[in-house]
Amino acid sequence: MNAPAPAARLCEPVAMRLLLIEDDDRIAGPLAEGLGRYGFTVDRARTGAAGLAGTGEAPDLVLLDLGLPDMDGLDVCRTLRARSAIPIIMITARGEEADRVVGLELGADDYLAKPFGVRELVARIRAVTRRTGALQALPQAAQARAPEAAPASVPTAAAQRLGRLEIDRRTRQVRLEGREIALTPREFDLLAYLADDPGAVHSRQQIMDTVWDPHFFGPTKTLDAHVAALRRKLGDPAWIITVRGVGFRLTVPGGAGPGEGAS
Repeated sequence: MNAPAPAARLCEPVAMRLLLIEDDDRIAGPLAEGLGRYGFTVDRARTGAAGLAGTGEAPDLVLLDLGLPDMDGLDVCRTLRARSAIPIIMITARGEEADRVVGLELGADDYLAKPFGVRELVARIRAVTRRTGALQALPQAAQARAPEAAPASVPTAAAQRLGRLEIDRRTRQVRLEGREIALTPREFDLLAYLADDPGAVHSRQQIMDTVWDPHFFGPTKTLDAHVAALRRKLGDPAWIITVRGVGFRLTVPGGAGPGEGAS
């Protein structure tokens, strides 16, 4: 991974702290150096246990390798997500679709397969922090070098009720029959986007451009993984209907039309 030469603006004060959980010095060293040139502060943990224990100041985002020496990175991801909604980007040599799907369903916000460049990683960090509402924490250098894109249009109105489901965009909370449902930041954004016009069909590209990013680098299977996770957490696949060959729509269970299903 080759980091670009630092520009004058890269010496601006650091505003975002990353936790890199990576045991391979050949990867961690150049990566931390490259991110530092973009204005990030990078703390490093060499094991999953060390990453979970923390390295001092709380990070704004976690970069997580899956191939750790003491425990599977998926277990680290699961534990981190159970504790908080901190953004997590998996960085790993495991490029198989099954690994990506499992990681995303466990709560990761993005998945980047090795090898990759620092500029691509910075773009991913920017996209994730924009979706999770932490863009203001990004170093100015990182903001300047990443491509511009429209922010996700998630409404900020009061709580919305759809049958037994309640979506509060102000507090980013979801309740089903009065019981709070724990969603990852991206799962919430996906649900809120579909709920903005319940019953309407949203194409896969519309969803990816709005909830993810017009410059998203990952596979479109990412969307399917998040839809599957939402269906599981809502307890009924009929909440999100697949319109084959087009995309998805949100419905109150029991209202699916002919020729459509939740597969």
